[in-house]
Amino acid sequence: MSKTPVRPHRPPRQKRELPKSFKDLTPSNAFNPRTFFHEMVLKAFLTPRHGAHKKPEFPRLKEGQVALTWIGHASFLVQFTDLNVLVDPNFANWLFLLKRIKRSGLKIEDLPPIDLVLLTHAHFDHFHKPSLRKLPHPKIGVMPWGMGDLARNLGFERIVELDWWESFSHGDWKVTLTPCKHWGARTLRDDHRGYGGFMLEHQGRKIYHAGDSAYFEGFKDIGQHLSPEIALLPIGAYRPENLKNVHMGPDDAMKVFHDIKAQYFVPMHYGTFRLSFEDMDEPPRWLREIAEEKGISHCIRILEEGTPEVF
Repeated sequence: MSKTPVRPHRPPRQKRELPKSFKDLTPSNAFNPRTFFHEMVLKAFLTPRHGAHKKPEFPRLKEGQVALTWIGHASFLVQFTDLNVLVDPNFANWLFLLKRIKRSGLKIEDLPPIDLVLLTHAHFDHFHKPSLRKLPHPKIGVMPWGMGDLARNLGFERIVELDWWESFSHGDWKVTLTPCKHWGARTLRDDHRGYGGFMLEHQGRKIYHAGDSAYFEGFKDIGQHLSPEIALLPIGAYRPENLKNVHMGPDDAMKVFHDIKAQYFVPMHYGTFRLSFEDMDEPPRWLREIAEEKGISHCIRILEEGTPEVF
């Protein structure tokens, strides 16, 4: 097993534009202590947790079929006939002071054996160590540069770090790390850690998980060089407006869907943790409205947590 560059369809390497500090990326009014406590901590604490873990009924797949199960937030289980993949698994009910508003769709103990875990960046809502430690013996963990030290002692048989546009192949599956507009620091000062999205290719299918990102022109390169089929795109955590420096609302996510020319749009990164000031149910409602206006409602697949959908 070895890392192999994406060739001959590799675009020119993009310069990493790492942020100077956390403050460069986030609006000051959103992180004013009083505002933060009231909007993100107190409101969430007073909101009853809803939703339920579901006993999974995983489908029997035929060669070439893929099943997606949204666990919640940015977490997905991706299943083929011979490969089970987790992306950004997070089963936490609390992230420090942040309460999970909707329960995870699955319990960890109900997961199938996991062959591959993809981790898009080191933020606590995407790289949740307690969840990773409890996974059923994950074999390979793939993540951006500078994250390997965080993944040690979490049960992986092998840890692979990638740069943007690099790929890792094993057997007949391949995963490629794609650029995004975000940042990867675990704490305020460790800005050496990478971040990105992933393209997963197996059995002729192409599933793209964008990770966390604001809109940027690089999505056009991803569409041109990797041709995603199913796009898992974030649509939440965009208010106040300055948060769109690092996140997307449904309007920007729809631009991404157009740029990458995928067939299906599966929204994520909403409705689980209160990370910003929009109403928790606003992102999917707004997305449906945009899709209806554009006449592409048939392309939008809004998944219910814990319910596998076959593509």
